[in-house]
Amino acid sequence: METGIHYAGDDAAGQQKMPARRTAKIMLSAGVGHFIEWFDFGLYGTLAAIIASNFFVSDDPAVALLKSFAVFGSGFLMRPLGGLFFGSMGDRLGRRKVLVTVIVITSISTFVMGILPTWQQVGILAPILLVLTRLVQGFAAGGESSGVITYLAESASPKRRATLTCWSENFSFMAFVCGSGLVLFLTHMLGEAAMNDWGWRIPFLLAAPLGLGGLYMRRNMEDSAEFHKLKASGKLEKSPLRKTLSTSMRALMFCTGFVVVKAVSSWVLQSFMPGYLSTHLHYSRTDSYLITTLGLLSVAVCMPLTGYLSDRWGRRPLMLMGCGGFILLTYPAMLVMSQGSVANAIAAMSMLGIFVAMFNGGCGAAMVELFPTAIRYGSIAIAYNLTVALFGGVTPLASASLISWTGDPLSPAWYVMITALISFVAVWFAKETAGKILD
Repeated sequence: METGIHYAGDDAAGQQKMPARRTAKIMLSAGVGHFIEWFDFGLYGTLAAIIASNFFVSDDPAVALLKSFAVFGSGFLMRPLGGLFFGSMGDRLGRRKVLVTVIVITSISTFVMGILPTWQQVGILAPILLVLTRLVQGFAAGGESSGVITYLAESASPKRRATLTCWSENFSFMAFVCGSGLVLFLTHMLGEAAMNDWGWRIPFLLAAPLGLGGLYMRRNMEDSAEFHKLKASGKLEKSPLRKTLSTSMRALMFCTGFVVVKAVSSWVLQSFMPGYLSTHLHYSRTDSYLITTLGLLSVAVCMPLTGYLSDRWGRRPLMLMGCGGFILLTYPAMLVMSQGSVANAIAAMSMLGIFVAMFNGGCGAAMVELFPTAIRYGSIAIAYNLTVALFGGVTPLASASLISWTGDPLSPAWYVMITALISFVAVWFAKETAGKILD
């Protein structure tokens, strides 16, 4: 019997195969918006050292950087609230409407960040406005990643779910690469003095035209196949959050465990490393951005392969290998970076990027497969954003604080290794879900 429901990828369990053109449209509609969302949100971390000099007054650059990282973390405090709000909305009203809303809010707040006055212009009002803008960004971001992961997974066949879902991560890391690469280019072209003075505003101001492009893409996308099926059955949950808390606590715990190292490793590479390399390891700003950009590029390049392998081998093997890599090799990688060789630092950063790709290749699909469609968006949003707020958002601040407390520039490695161990235990006890039929 014809169901009218189409899925991206191979036929499975009676599901109709989606044409390649439509698959590409789904990936681009969700992915381009995701790219813009994380290009906007991640810029702050890339420019943390420059923001520190413009919005915080201190004779010690390391102290100013700590304050900048604290504001970076403030955006993550709002993500659980945004996850609760947008996740519930996504389960009740549909994935598309929420994804349209969050890209509008994020783009506007990022553009505003680019026109904020600095400490030299308005004094204490400058960091206050910066915090408020970052809080709005964080609230909107609470509905983004869980929504895109859910949308892509619900549009894919079981045999291709990680292959399609990993593109959400791939687009986000490509956004980080482009953000870091743009900062590298501007720093090289303008010089560090001009970049510190006014050039840092340019990437934030690009949020306006990019946001309009993302809005166009998302307004024209359809809701996922699984949500269409659920809505047609009349089984939408009126109180998805209550349903989640009453029926899916075990799944929430596993999802939380998965996200710990996912959040920490991503934000270490994207947000902590640029300021760490220049402030604590004394690389030039240009070299710091080059090392970070190429390290992030390694994630984007490897992600499609690890998503494919997750569909072939299962979620757990790839995720366990990623965790194991962080546990065993984070400290040696940071030791190599501390030696002062740009080439060796790029190699070490790229190795960490490969571990990120291994874990994330199967993680998105694994999270989706924990929950039924009626509560999936909100459930992932709760676990994902709470964990990111507790672990990921404080990663730059915690890492810089460890250096300040211990005097050891390699001490952040222990933070990454401990969080990787937490996720390793969660994945070890989780069931394999690759190939599962949703609902």
